[in-house]
Amino acid sequence: MEDKKQSLRRSIQYVKQEIIGQDQAVDLLFVALLANGHVLLESVPGTGKTKLAKTVAAVYSGQFRRVQFTPDVLPSDVTGIQFFNPKKQEFEIRHGPAFTNMLLADEINRAAPKTQSSLLEVMEEQQLTIDGETLPVPVPFMVIATQNPVEQGQGTYPLPEAQLDRFLLRIQLDYPELEDERNILNTYKQAGNSSEAILDQETVLELQQEVSNIHIADDVKDYLLSIVHASRNHPEVRLGASTRAALAWLKAAQAYALLHDREYVSPQDIKLLAQFILGHRIMLTMEGAIRKTKQEIVDEILASAAVPVETGSPF
Repeated sequence: MEDKKQSLRRSIQYVKQEIIGQDQAVDLLFVALLANGHVLLESVPGTGKTKLAKTVAAVYSGQFRRVQFTPDVLPSDVTGIQFFNPKKQEFEIRHGPAFTNMLLADEINRAAPKTQSSLLEVMEEQQLTIDGETLPVPVPFMVIATQNPVEQGQGTYPLPEAQLDRFLLRIQLDYPELEDERNILNTYKQAGNSSEAILDQETVLELQQEVSNIHIADDVKDYLLSIVHASRNHPEVRLGASTRAALAWLKAAQAYALLHDREYVSPQDIKLLAQFILGHRIMLTMEGAIRKTKQEIVDEILASAAVPVETGSPF
């Protein structure tokens, strides 16, 4: 019987074979799974956001549900309702798609703000409240949301800052390179499912526990905090990274180290994840938004922070 890390590596390898040219995005999705976090996938139509999410779900034995968001989707369509059962002459709760292990919230920016906010409680506390009754969702629980950044205007609703902050990572999928796209055309087939679910719920929960044991040295923590504080003091940033962002960054770095078979977090782990952690958590001033992109601002913040010398494993 293969061990937990072998199952993890085999799962990642399968998804990368199915999703050609998006190796970094695949790694980051598994980082979020190990860190017990949520992911916002952003890209123009046709770049494989939904297929990527469904392929990750295919290697996982937990429950998977999908919601296709439109402006007329109600909060109860996501969380569930309480209804009267005439046969039993009593009220019963009918669970919505949010009662699952992995939820694909497709085109989340098409949902009305009230529906978007219905996910806040479950994303933060892994529980939902239906007519005053609080119910825990299955664990582990993960939301993978997709949105098209090009469609901004009529029929779309930008996610509020409070909800964006609940996403551990924001991943922007680029068009594949020429050679990768050639391979896609040569090997094209219908979206398939793994012949077997490689990762089960118990394995994921055990790996999540191992993530918490990954060592992070004090100088690496100080490096992370220096970047967080620099984001708050940058002249072109109106709202910098929060304490929740720092905690999320720490957990993601631990998961990234585990993913690469290391027992400690390196400064390069912190730096590599910066764009995916900070990009959706900072708000620029009006002048800053005109002059620069958020990615350019994050690059400037990283350049201003002194990188500690990496000494390798502390053990």
